[in-house]
Amino acid sequence: MKASAACWSLLLALFAIAAIPGCSREDVLVIGMDATYPPFEYKDAQGKITGVSVAIGNEIGKTLGKKVEYRNMSFDGLIPALKTGQIDLVISSLTANEQRRQSIDFSDPYVKTGLSILAAKDSTVQTAEDLRTPGRKLAVRVATTGEQWCRAELPEAKMVALDTDAACVLEVVNGTVDAWVYDQVSVMNYHAQQPERTRALLAPLREEVWAVGIKQGREDLKAQVNETLARMKKEQAFAKLADEYLARERDLMKAQGLPFVFE
Repeated sequence: MKASAACWSLLLALFAIAAIPGCSREDVLVIGMDATYPPFEYKDAQGKITGVSVAIGNEIGKTLGKKVEYRNMSFDGLIPALKTGQIDLVISSLTANEQRRQSIDFSDPYVKTGLSILAAKDSTVQTAEDLRTPGRKLAVRVATTGEQWCRAELPEAKMVALDTDAACVLEVVNGTVDAWVYDQVSVMNYHAQQPERTRALLAPLREEVWAVGIKQGREDLKAQVNETLARMKKEQAFAKLADEYLARERDLMKAQGLPFVFE
């Protein structure tokens, strides 16, 4: 009888914990991102995850009436975490392409960008065609569309595969590679940080769109995400985010006759 009473007490305690508001996963929207990519997703001086992607995630949380929890993880772990249900959404400057669509769904796009080139100052790379010169050495970030493009389009080039943006930039800055293929906003930002050692070649090698990653089969969630993005566009929320986070990049792209990422 004592053992049974103890077990019953334990069960009652577990039910009580489960009933506490905020403890249920159903009340929380878990969003995964790799917070190493300013101004879209990064940590501020206090270590809090912030940026454009967080602003989008917060708006989705409002639509769903849920608290939002952000989980910072490596970029190549985001899709596996989504597929196994560890997270509900990926909002991490994620390109929606056919390869990824085979395993996950995407929302409507919210950014239009393109792959471009961060070239070493002394490299002879001036255009995309120059990347095809025999003997080229390129930095690629693992699991990105820049890596996919380079491996598909430049099979003769020597690839230095790295896990972080910082490592790829360092290879370019030190001149140990000719170039790094990455998205336009990043190329602009990293060139601005190292203007004496790099060159930004912004003409797109290929146009891409970013979207929210969603587990296949979650059609209701997909509809709510799309509803949020449509509302944000109608309310000019993306223009306000550009003013806050991307004013310099917007002006630079317009000066070069390139469409801005939210257009």
